[in-house]
Amino acid sequence: MFVLTENNSLANHFLSELRDEQTQKDSMRFRRNLERLGEIFAYEISKTLSFQKQEVNTQLGIKNTYHISQDVVLVTILRAGLPLHQGLLNYFDKAENAFIGAYRGKHDEKEAFEIEMDYITSPDIHGKVLIISDPMLATGKSIEKAYHAMLRYGIPAKTHIVSAIASQRGVRFIQARLPQCRLWVGDIDTEMNSKSYIVPGLGDAGDLAFGGKV
Repeated sequence: MFVLTENNSLANHFLSELRDEQTQKDSMRFRRNLERLGEIFAYEISKTLSFQKQEVNTQLGIKNTYHISQDVVLVTILRAGLPLHQGLLNYFDKAENAFIGAYRGKHDEKEAFEIEMDYITSPDIHGKVLIISDPMLATGKSIEKAYHAMLRYGIPAKTHIVSAIASQRGVRFIQARLPQCRLWVGDIDTEMNSKSYIVPGLGDAGDLAFGGKV
């Protein structure tokens, strides 16, 4: 698992603004900070990929350079994941893209819920590098369901899961249920409330990015 806040960097500044309730009033800045984190994650993940030597002709000669030799597919969970997804796509600009419509079903009397999924579109992912992004990793149920839904489109060579903020419970859940996936998170919080929202977290990422919903 890779955690951005284990070392001080600009990522800490972006995460601080994402959490701050005053800064959150600027939805454009909230989206941009998620996008920036996606760009940072893309750079870090790129270090794990395979590269191939390639000759490039400059105006004055030939230079040996290196290009990514693996195909990448970016997956996000609508709608909250779109800004983080865009940041990843800014760097993996030749990546194919998949989108999943998933949401929390109604809570029962014990505040338990199931993840509902009503939309998915994806290219063939067999043998490719899969990067699944969702800004909040709370219970981990959405990510697990999204991962298994993607397997109908092929078996990826490697899967990375990207979240801005994760709960300790969500991290343990993913590590236990999806040990084949590598986790990349901005920060980890210790608690969740009775409705399974991360505490202190930042609130509802989808609402903060795109406005409230009925």
